[in-house]
Amino acid sequence: MATETDFSFKTLTDRARRHIRVFQIHQFLDRFAMGLTVAVVALALTDRGMDLFQISLLFGVYSLTTMAMELPFGGLADSIGRKPVFLAAVLASLVSLALFLSSSDFAVLALSFAFIGFGRALRSGTLDAWFVETFKAAAPNVDVQPALAKAQWANAMGLAVGAVFGGLLPDMFGAIGLRHGISIYDVSYAASFVVMVGVLVYTMVAIAEDPRPLNRKALRQGFASVPSVIAEASLLALKHPTLSMLLAALALFLMATNPVEAIWPTYAKPMLDEDYANTVIGVLTAGYFFAIAFGASLSPYISRIFKRRHAVTLAAIFACLAVVQVTLAMQGGIAGFVGVFVLYSILLGASETPASSILHRCVEDRQRSTMLSLRSLIQQLGGAIGLVMAGALAEIYSTPVAWSAGAVFLLTAFALSLVLAKRLAAEAK
Repeated sequence: MATETDFSFKTLTDRARRHIRVFQIHQFLDRFAMGLTVAVVALALTDRGMDLFQISLLFGVYSLTTMAMELPFGGLADSIGRKPVFLAAVLASLVSLALFLSSSDFAVLALSFAFIGFGRALRSGTLDAWFVETFKAAAPNVDVQPALAKAQWANAMGLAVGAVFGGLLPDMFGAIGLRHGISIYDVSYAASFVVMVGVLVYTMVAIAEDPRPLNRKALRQGFASVPSVIAEASLLALKHPTLSMLLAALALFLMATNPVEAIWPTYAKPMLDEDYANTVIGVLTAGYFFAIAFGASLSPYISRIFKRRHAVTLAAIFACLAVVQVTLAMQGGIAGFVGVFVLYSILLGASETPASSILHRCVEDRQRSTMLSLRSLIQQLGGAIGLVMAGALAEIYSTPVAWSAGAVFLLTAFALSLVLAKRLAAEAK
């Protein structure tokens, strides 16, 4: 195997530099379109007459659709090409936005969220694979990691900037929408639709990929392989108690935190002045993304504090999250809420690396993809269950009660992680 040379943007070929710029623009535009709605989706649903339980059900539809479709479509991009699959994902997003804009009926909104999940499943890893393969062809034996980091930076910036504008647009132009008989949040959704059309055109024009012969059996084989993949991964987890405990802890983690991530705007907005509330929500959403990224960057340093015992690190983070989640639920003023919410987001970001490190340590290369698929399935299922339960509690009692109850799941995950830490320590002897 040839030795990789260090990445230097200036010394790359013109083709490689152009490839990075094209993908950066693409990632920014795609995530910008998503960011325009992510800041206001819970508020837009409330404005359409949905209660907290219905909002949670809709997010559950999204999670379950993603979970159901991710495995069957996982190999489709390898079979028929990355660009066609991504274009199908963009079309699914456009259908979702059109359905959302067209109705306030729960069934139609559920279909809209199903198309979001469908698009997410189609998007998963498609153009990322295209980017890496094309970069390696344009810059042989050059370290691809810094190039991926540039793309990920554009991705994060697109989400953050989109979130800010997604919150700003209703405050600036919502009154015009009301005069035309539409929700103030439809402005953000309409803007997202326009940008998504731009993403469709940009992908068709700027993303170059040699066409592949259409394999009509690819999708059928994808669906047919799902039961065997799930069975194989489940059997592996059952034979490996360490993996079983980790996956259970991660499911509990998502059951607790997903409801906070989904409905926090509906809790924070009443604390704000009506004239600029949506703008602040947009800025807070952008801050949420940046805080998660910051938490991820802190993760190696946190791990060193616990002497790289990843299960102990995970247990500590879960315990802190439980305390912070209850504290967040107790906030009645925006200043306190923002401070606690930023800390909560940082902890969310810090939790990813320890969990992934344990998982990758426990499986062999030939099992890795299978186990990652099972992890995705279990986390999506845990998140969906948590959303439905929290939505029901929030509607019957209140959002603080629902979030505080969710902290019990985090404490259970904390206990499981401590048992996991003891097991890993015993295995290391």
